[in-house]
Amino acid sequence: MAKDRKCRRENFLFLGAGAIVLAACAALQPSRPAPPAYPVTAKTNQIDTYHGVRVPDPYRWLEDDNSPETKAWVEAQNKVTFGYLEKIPERDTLRKRLTELWNYERYGVPVQFGGRYFYTKNDGLQNQSVLYSADSLESPGRPLLDPNKLSKDGTVALSGSALTEDGKLIAYGLSEAGSDWQRWKVRDVGTGEDLTDEIRWVKFSGASWTKDGSGFFYSRYREPDDKTQLTALNRFHKLYFHHIGSPQAEDTLIYERPDKEDWGFSGGVTEDGRYLIISVSKGTDTKNGIFYKDLQEANAAVVELLPEFDALYDFITNDGPIFWFRTDSQAPRGRVVSIDIRDSQKARWKEIIGESKDTLRSVSAVNDQLIATYLKDASSAVRIFELGGKPLREVTLPGLGAAGGFGGLRKDKETFYSFTSFTEPATLYRYDMLKGTSSIFRRPAVKFDSGAYETKQVFYTSKDGTRIPMFITHKKGLRLNGLNPTYLYGYGGFNISLTPGFS
Repeated sequence: MAKDRKCRRENFLFLGAGAIVLAACAALQPSRPAPPAYPVTAKTNQIDTYHGVRVPDPYRWLEDDNSPETKAWVEAQNKVTFGYLEKIPERDTLRKRLTELWNYERYGVPVQFGGRYFYTKNDGLQNQSVLYSADSLESPGRPLLDPNKLSKDGTVALSGSALTEDGKLIAYGLSEAGSDWQRWKVRDVGTGEDLTDEIRWVKFSGASWTKDGSGFFYSRYREPDDKTQLTALNRFHKLYFHHIGSPQAEDTLIYERPDKEDWGFSGGVTEDGRYLIISVSKGTDTKNGIFYKDLQEANAAVVELLPEFDALYDFITNDGPIFWFRTDSQAPRGRVVSIDIRDSQKARWKEIIGESKDTLRSVSAVNDQLIATYLKDASSAVRIFELGGKPLREVTLPGLGAAGGFGGLRKDKETFYSFTSFTEPATLYRYDMLKGTSSIFRRPAVKFDSGAYETKQVFYTSKDGTRIPMFITHKKGLRLNGLNPTYLYGYGGFNISLTPGFS
């Protein structure tokens, strides 16, 4: 009995001390808002019968997102949600810190045409980046096109652009309220004024200028019905040519396939201006066909060069009738081949860059060389080859991260790329093709000490024996003893890899 009383007394003292501690902690904590009173969601008697089984669906009415009842329900839910969130005392502190981290300049990778440089820039918290042009790399540049000013509510977005080789004209696409429909216009780069040209009903298409800048190729669908333009299924893509200064009604139909309602066409002019390369797609399938048209021959027919849709074919460049392609044909991780269009049998293809253990993601032709970007253990590796395929060197990247860009023309002696990692925001670099060196073009200033953190890569063997690359980012000096709280994130599917990125 005495022992039991002692135990009960000790328990009481322990609980009593805990209660005192809890009471003291509660006194130090800021008051919390009361639990929200959620609005009642109406139920209906909707019942469906499937194979003799009755299935109730009382909230079916919420599937009509345009009905007055659904809009009222959403408004009531938002009122409760934000009414609760706005009363949380720590919210302002978090908002201030997040604003500091997000409010920094961001730049897009520059391109150079006709001695001018073009790039996008976001001052920090702008809803959309602004397109700039500059006469030199040292120039601060001037806004050429600000999509934030295209509509009062900010719902008009810049959805694409294409520059003439002399850099004097830019065709640009606009989309409204997130629609896939695009309206294309043309602007004089020197004056910043729009020309009279306007192209409507463009979807899933860019623009590609002729070498002399007299006009551009684009793809469109027929004009839809006003009531169904945002809901109807689009069929029968058509490739057109628009001559500057003429109305769209006079545009020339280049190619269509009335027998293939699901085919899509994307036209691109080769750098020498000789050919129009037509990439033919079927929905979202990565396998495509390649057709071409000789622009120097009057009334030349479209030639079906690669019509089998057996692999991915990405046109790189050409020397006359010799075409270079990045492809996964007979190479799942990608390779580069050249095809003589005068004799295009597969047996005649020439392998320029063979398949490697790393995945070939993109290839460009600059300074009469091939710049190949690879995915190596979920990070970037960039290698340079001669046009004939001889390896020259590897681009030394700033660290373990993701790089993109490396565009330009065959004659260019420089190219630009973006590099980012888990601790470094996207920084832009100029790469000297002659010296093989990189220099910083723009580096954003973020209120975050990236030097206090480090990233390392480790590998884990999965159950089936696959070697899985993993990244670990942590503060320098942290002991990796298995006792640290860890935020773990992974993804798999659709051939999408998680590469390093700053957030």
